[in-house]
Amino acid sequence: MNEIAPALLEGWMRDYYFNTEIDIGSSGVENFSLAELYQLTDLTPEELNRVVFHDSSSLGNFGLRKEIALRWGNGDPEQVMVTHGSSEAIFLIMNGLLQADDEIVVLDPCYQQLFSIAESIGCKLQPWRLRFEHNFAPNVEEAKRLITSRTRMVVVNFPHNPTGASLTPEEQAELIGAVAEVGAYLVWDAAFADITYNGSPLPNPNLQYDRSISMGTFSKAYGLPGLRFGWCIASPDVLARFVHLRDYITLHLSPLVELIAQRVIEKADRLLNIRLQQACTNLEILSEWVEQHQNFVDWARPQGGVCAFLHLRGISDTETFCHSLANNYKVLLVPGSCFNYQGHVRLGFGGATSDLNEGLIRLSKALATYSVNDHSC
Repeated sequence: MNEIAPALLEGWMRDYYFNTEIDIGSSGVENFSLAELYQLTDLTPEELNRVVFHDSSSLGNFGLRKEIALRWGNGDPEQVMVTHGSSEAIFLIMNGLLQADDEIVVLDPCYQQLFSIAESIGCKLQPWRLRFEHNFAPNVEEAKRLITSRTRMVVVNFPHNPTGASLTPEEQAELIGAVAEVGAYLVWDAAFADITYNGSPLPNPNLQYDRSISMGTFSKAYGLPGLRFGWCIASPDVLARFVHLRDYITLHLSPLVELIAQRVIEKADRLLNIRLQQACTNLEILSEWVEQHQNFVDWARPQGGVCAFLHLRGISDTETFCHSLANNYKVLLVPGSCFNYQGHVRLGFGGATSDLNEGLIRLSKALATYSVNDHSC
């Protein structure tokens, strides 16, 4: 592996996540506490007390994998591997399946880990561009032109981070068909799959195509980023490649994490319904705010997830603006430069409604001040 590029988003969050008062930059829902989990999942302190800190298996506890397979897969736990968040899954996928000079098609803009690891291996990237002038709508015909006999892997995340764009079921089927035609791997990052605003979540591609690898996480839709729990679903031969790599890094998850994760999945709809209702409320608040601030911002309304990629009118250097917002107004907002897309910012609306309201008030003041000061932060 060649030297890997710095993770720009993680660097930004490291600087400001703990040093601001209001977070409207993160891409997950409001976090749950352990006390809330006791109530929502029927987990008890006595169960935690009985945990023995033995090693777990390389793929994860069988019962936990079974629950994941039943909810998101085809019911077969042998096709499930639990991971330390989706970040470990991404690392294993890229290093387990790619080699130098492999060609991969990947969304642009995109979460950096979905392409930088492949880039460090020496892969050739073919960007499938989502364009603001087209409301970030993914053009499947463009993807089909990019997918050729040379394509080793196609990497997507829908609903999309950072834009909130998504596919229709018909478009998803078209994409799967194009990938299957050339026999490439389809990597499907489903971090936001359970939060959609226009219909049901898209089905797992593994149900239709056996060279699909799908990923999930508790960090986005389930309000448990600190649990560091994720999973991937793939054929057993692919998972065996990942285990080979895991033997040199993390080995397995903690039995404590696995216990909590299994209880969460068993009662997943309880957590999800609370946060989905909150996301719908917050999206309407953000929509009204955008409507009232058309002189300053423009957007494509997200179809899923809890982040929007706002265009700031007349502000090309959004990184400087976001530095100022954090330092002077104590508000976390993520510049588009973290996604290699200038003139935009990622605004997360999944947190507490009171925080969103306060964050938007401070953002309004910052935008007005920036305009009055002739675009100088």
